[in-house]
Amino acid sequence: MTLSCFELGERMLAVEEARAAVLALVAGPLPAELVPLAQAHGRVLAEDAISPIAVPQNTNSAMDGIALAWPAAPGEDCAPVTRFRRVVELHAGQTPAGPLAPGECAGITTGAPLPPGADTVIMREQLADEQGADGTRWAIVDRPERVRRGQNVRRAGEDIARGALALAAGTRLAAAELGLLASLGLAEVAVHRRPRVALFSTGDEVTAPGQPLPAAGIFDANRFSLMALAAEHGAEVLDLGILPDARDAIAQALARAADEADLVITSGGVSVGDADHTRAALVEQGELGFWKIAIRPGRPLACGRLGPRGVPFLGLPGNPVAAMVTFREFAAPLLARLQGQLQGQRQGSAAAAPERLTALADQALASRVGRVDLMRGVYRCDADGRLRVAVTGAQGSGILSSMVQANCLIEIAAERAAVAAGEAVTIQPLFRFP
Repeated sequence: MTLSCFELGERMLAVEEARAAVLALVAGPLPAELVPLAQAHGRVLAEDAISPIAVPQNTNSAMDGIALAWPAAPGEDCAPVTRFRRVVELHAGQTPAGPLAPGECAGITTGAPLPPGADTVIMREQLADEQGADGTRWAIVDRPERVRRGQNVRRAGEDIARGALALAAGTRLAAAELGLLASLGLAEVAVHRRPRVALFSTGDEVTAPGQPLPAAGIFDANRFSLMALAAEHGAEVLDLGILPDARDAIAQALARAADEADLVITSGGVSVGDADHTRAALVEQGELGFWKIAIRPGRPLACGRLGPRGVPFLGLPGNPVAAMVTFREFAAPLLARLQGQLQGQRQGSAAAAPERLTALADQALASRVGRVDLMRGVYRCDADGRLRVAVTGAQGSGILSSMVQANCLIEIAAERAAVAAGEAVTIQPLFRFP
């Protein structure tokens, strides 16, 4: 049984326990809306897509050449036939007028429907043309013993049958899915509304890029990383900027976010320092759940609900790598749930951890029992086709360049004290733009 994040207290939580509590903050996906297919990229289907037609609609040619009924002898696939009278030319988009007589063939282009009774297409490269004195055109087949009945033919409905399930509700629509829906003739689809994510950074030392950097300041990297991550996971972002370390200012921002957003995310201000006011402001504006997780990086993480609507809130750590890692582990599954996304898809999971693979460690990796370590790594295939992984270098939670270099996170489970060189270890692939 999953406990709500308000029943967990402030003890140290396991990663899976924390993830389950975060997902319990929402009852289910956001409402559905109809959108034109051209605007549906990245959206999640709210209803099953049932094919109104067979795809392809007609049995058609997969090659340019001739179509015919191949006159194989009973029990045989080929026959020593070499000449066929060419009686008609068929192009894609044309409907055949009628069947072919024995010994006749139709010139055909790729995608053109086969005449009734035709079952085979012989490609142009295997043919020669001959014209008789009476103007009759003949197609001469080279090496007819190589012809097989049914070759180079795409059967009606071989992709999708009429009335069949084309895509299940919960599927995120990428390029292939949009092409498939278009092939069904669907001009619009029902998708879940995009989650609105309100996001801001906190800290007197945090400075917006483009502004003069104070002697003790840092530029605000987190907000831009998190806004991009939210957008990549299907959200609309409400950027509330940078807030000072002032409880009143943070409380006002939380109140506004609770009115306008479906999820509120902050970075920084969730540990136990004197200037960490986000937790106190959250208690003032809503309910505070847990804030300690057995994970590195990312141990301090606040969870709760805001305002009368009970809008979910996640207060991520202030260190940039920790903020990105905890977004992937906790915010991404929550966004998937809000969009009704199916489990196990490459783009995310509605109820489980991120996608995992297994690789062999190139070097010894130190960890600590009782804590999940997530290290930045680079995985590759070796000469024997095995996945291998190595760390990117220094693993401090403030070294943002390590996330740029990485193509995966190396996950060392809480029960392991270390990983020896050559041992198997779990990795979470990081998918980036090509």
